[in-house]
Amino acid sequence: MPSHDRVRPPLSRRGFVTAGTAAALAVAPGPAWAGPRPFGRYGSPAARLTPKTLYVHPAGRGDFTSVQAAVTAASGTGRTLVFAPGTYRETVAVDATRTDMTWIGAGDDPRAVVIVYDNAAGTPKPGGGTYGTTGSATTLVQADGFTAHRITFANDWLRADHPGVSGTQAVAIKVQGDRSAFHHCRFLGHQDTLYADSMALGVFARQYFAHCYAEGDVDFVFGRGTAVFEHCHFRTLTRSDLSSAPYGFVFAPSTAGANPRGYLVTRSRVTGEAPDAYYKLARPWVPSSDPTARPSLTVRDTHLGPGIDAVAPYANMSDSFPWQDQRFAEYRNTGPGAVVTVPENRPRLTATEAESHTRGAYLGDWRPYERP
Repeated sequence: MPSHDRVRPPLSRRGFVTAGTAAALAVAPGPAWAGPRPFGRYGSPAARLTPKTLYVHPAGRGDFTSVQAAVTAASGTGRTLVFAPGTYRETVAVDATRTDMTWIGAGDDPRAVVIVYDNAAGTPKPGGGTYGTTGSATTLVQADGFTAHRITFANDWLRADHPGVSGTQAVAIKVQGDRSAFHHCRFLGHQDTLYADSMALGVFARQYFAHCYAEGDVDFVFGRGTAVFEHCHFRTLTRSDLSSAPYGFVFAPSTAGANPRGYLVTRSRVTGEAPDAYYKLARPWVPSSDPTARPSLTVRDTHLGPGIDAVAPYANMSDSFPWQDQRFAEYRNTGPGAVVTVPENRPRLTATEAESHTRGAYLGDWRPYERP
């Protein structure tokens, strides 16, 4: 499991909201960037790692004080942004022209650098209308070749603060580019936290998440991307607005029918703060924009905690597209949420079938898990 999870239990997004920035980031008294080397081993504006490296510092000791300002300046390909510890409250968009961009959190822990905002799908937009699910994203990544290290992506919009809003989807990050990799990152939200998607229906975008942490309640990992989650921790949140199960769903893939591979979860774990069996592992999302979708999810060699309903771990999002007709499968999972009590409710791979459900099979010739 991720080393940062072993050292300190991951603070939930609710804890982040209620405890305040200093407590949530576990920083020492005073500004986290007050030391003589706010960018650590990653250089500084006076001693850049490379000519294409830019530095972001919330108190003005870098090239920019905001993430979006740095992204806007980092035109072209192969740019690196280094972030000093701090909380960056803003929305950010990386368009498709800024390829092979790398973001580095200069802290040793992903809690040190937080990019957060609080739009929801139902939040009114200036000038009229609402943001919708995609528009709610704190961070939007459309460029191919994007890589992030040790950064927290969050959306701290809360249902309880907006009882009159029906569009409660609130995305922390939407990723659409091919070859998008996240190492030791955190994704905090409630509904629709991590949107692993692609730029278009016929585009099969590959994404890799290693040693990451994601939390939420409803469909909090979702989309049509080809995504591998390895050594990741998924945490389900409790809900005060519901009195009975299910509270929500961990995965909601919307894989295109022509795409042979959707989500692969391997050597990971699912835990939660909700009562036992109050969460489903997944439900298929067949969006109105693609009624031919055949959602694909394989969960293998993963520990499923007691919060997952072992009797009926899958559910329908629409009765018109039953989960049994989709591409859901499990292999060698462990834990109370993985116990097979009703075999027809737990589609399982054979050993031979499992050989085609590996990170190599899903990612092809792209190997983000290897050191350069």
